[in-house]
Amino acid sequence: MSEPTLLLISGSLRKGSYNRALLRQAANAFGPANVIEGDIDFPLYNGDLEEAEGAPQKVKDLSEQLKSADALIVSSPEYNKGVSGVLKNALDWLSRVDFAAFKGKPTVVLSAAAGRTGGETGLFMTQSCLSQFQVRFIFGPPIMVAAAHKEFDADGNFTGEVYADMLKLRMQELRSEIS
Repeated sequence: MSEPTLLLISGSLRKGSYNRALLRQAANAFGPANVIEGDIDFPLYNGDLEEAEGAPQKVKDLSEQLKSADALIVSSPEYNKGVSGVLKNALDWLSRVDFAAFKGKPTVVLSAAAGRTGGETGLFMTQSCLSQFQVRFIFGPPIMVAAAHKEFDADGNFTGEVYADMLKLRMQELRSEIS
């Protein structure tokens, strides 16, 4: 098999996001792969916009990337004890383009947040949203990076081994699911 395609989706649009850093660490732990960072900077879903213009090209592009990916990793912060608005909006748009693109896709959900729970509620809500798409979750101990500002250095690398080791095991599991 050639290198697998790994689609990364961050529930944060911020370039310096700890969730983006966590996704990069996940891709590194996964090993050799064609890595695609999905762009979910979409306009707010609006049925009138969809009817008048159809789905935005960026939504169609991400849907195509999702279809061609061998696996999906989603990492999102927790906003006010919930899933991030941009991630939920992206899922709403994607559901209008090709709902089946997610079906059976090996998927890992991660979280990094400033708080002491590492985004626990947001992670579980993200899994709940994704479950409607019938992804194939690769479960294990949840990887929720708490006090994320202390767990990543200025270059986005882990400052300790605990999360790195957990992530390495989960990425080995993900890789074995697509081999």
